[in-house]
Amino acid sequence: MSAPTLEVHITPEQLGAALRADVAHGLTASPKWLPPKWFYDARGSELFERITRLPEYYPTRTERALLERYAGEIAAVTDPRILVELGSGSSEKTRLLLRSLPGLERYVPQDVSETALRDAARRTADEFPGIEVHGVVGDFTESLHHLPTGGRRTIAFLGGTLGNLVPDERREFLSGIADVLDAGDHLLLGVGLVTDPAILVPAYDDAAGVTAEFDRNVLSVLNKQLGADFEPDRFRHVAVWDPVAEWIEMRLEATDEMTVRIADPGFDVTFAAGEQLRTEISAKFRLPGLRDELRTAGFGEVRTWTDADERFALVCARR
Repeated sequence: MSAPTLEVHITPEQLGAALRADVAHGLTASPKWLPPKWFYDARGSELFERITRLPEYYPTRTERALLERYAGEIAAVTDPRILVELGSGSSEKTRLLLRSLPGLERYVPQDVSETALRDAARRTADEFPGIEVHGVVGDFTESLHHLPTGGRRTIAFLGGTLGNLVPDERREFLSGIADVLDAGDHLLLGVGLVTDPAILVPAYDDAAGVTAEFDRNVLSVLNKQLGADFEPDRFRHVAVWDPVAEWIEMRLEATDEMTVRIADPGFDVTFAAGEQLRTEISAKFRLPGLRDELRTAGFGEVRTWTDADERFALVCARR
């Protein structure tokens, strides 16, 4: 068994610069917003793992069940020699797929966290000694040109993360994936589907308050990384279904008027009482519309697998 290898395309200094740029841009906008990728420091990752086990949060367990049930069919459709996973995290669900890919030679997990990626790559290499594991540290929206070429490839993007991108970002991202794939390569997506808001909203606003703690944690990240002086307890977690855009918005609402200092890069942010800061969107899809988006991006044949309640789907598109 060979040890897993890592190539690093984003340094802590570059991550810090990206955070400062996002904060300067998002907190001076109207309305205010932050990208969801900044949730995931060690504490944020721990809280998200707790969220995935909550009774209200159906996406993770539904996607896992779909992978368990249909991994063989997905393998028959894709038959890759190289499997690339964007935003791989712990790679836990992906290992269900790896067991069903007898021709796989190489697994390439990509994640922004070098620590998380190194740990996941080691565990995957231990479990699958016949597969070469080569991790790529970088932002999934900017790492496509670092991906390996040659051989039959499948890119996996699971967990519903596609829904965190607004439509323009999504078009650019899907087109970028199509550009780096060769004819006959595949893209495997895990996406949430439009369903009853009475089911959707509690998945992002659980009764135990874990998601609220996760949402407020982004303010603690800014305090630690940028010397900000947010008081997270002065913000209320809000989850709203937008029936026009067909996405969930997570927001933090200021409970009273305040001014927050962001020491690095050095500016003040004012909040009115009741003002909201958007921290995440999670778009939900209708399969005909997603097929159209994939075809516009440059993909041909599209296969889908859904759960009985049609709340989540695995979507496989051929370049």
